[in-house]
Amino acid sequence: MIKLTRLNQQEYYLNSDLIETLEATPDTVITTVNGKKFVVRESVGDIVDSIVRFREKISRITRIE
Repeated sequence: MIKLTRLNQQEYYLNSDLIETLEATPDTVITTVNGKKFVVRESVGDIVDSIVRFREKISRITRIE
């Protein structure tokens, strides 16, 4: 899960495995595999960095177990 911020400053978490596309239009639009769209304050690059950090964290936990 990655933390995101709606344009109205409300924070929420999204399962990054559900992301199909990211677009900068200039607002960042996330489209999920079920077609739902989210407009967020974070840049595409920031979202990609968050996904990488999240997956690295999961990878470390999996190796420990």
